[in-house]
Amino acid sequence: MRRSALLLALVAFPALAGAQKFTQAGSIKLAAPVSLDTTGMFQAAFVSVGDDIFIGGQPTEKALREMKARGVTTVVNLRTPEEMTKAVKFDEPALIASLGMKYVYIPMRGTAEFPYSPDAVDKFAKAVSSANGKVLLHCTIAWRASHLWAAYLIRERGVAVDDALANARAINLMDQMRMGVNGRQPVEEFLNRDLPTVGHPK
Repeated sequence: MRRSALLLALVAFPALAGAQKFTQAGSIKLAAPVSLDTTGMFQAAFVSVGDDIFIGGQPTEKALREMKARGVTTVVNLRTPEEMTKAVKFDEPALIASLGMKYVYIPMRGTAEFPYSPDAVDKFAKAVSSANGKVLLHCTIAWRASHLWAAYLIRERGVAVDDALANARAINLMDQMRMGVNGRQPVEEFLNRDLPTVGHPK
């Protein structure tokens, strides 16, 4: 009797069966990001989204080892080579390889050499769909990562623009600050279209 009641509850309320999995195909019901402790782990921000996506600032060596323990199999890094050389005191790709995780490098900075472009969304979407486990997406402070995340939700998962922006703002989108390029915010560059409800501070 109890087992039947549990099965009925899982059918009627599928969210009870487990959190959202972005690495699987199909429709999604977007949940709010859950903030996690950054101490000794990540610069500025660290959140989980659903059951299989983590988004954060620059991870430490300890953080990457912890991500492996939490089931992360793919790490996506958005920082440029110059940033990595100047600011990171360990070899991130080498450590990731030694831990048996896949390293996906999509450097971006809003420049001609490292633009915010639809191609970046393509690469991130491929990394997520091909991951055999959980995914960590990071940049420096989770700002670029938040913009890419919003674009991915809109273009690849069919999430309404305002819902995607709200989700990314809860991470570190910061579109209320003047940080865009060419009069656009990075999320707009990723989508190659204007978003009227994204912030455009003067």
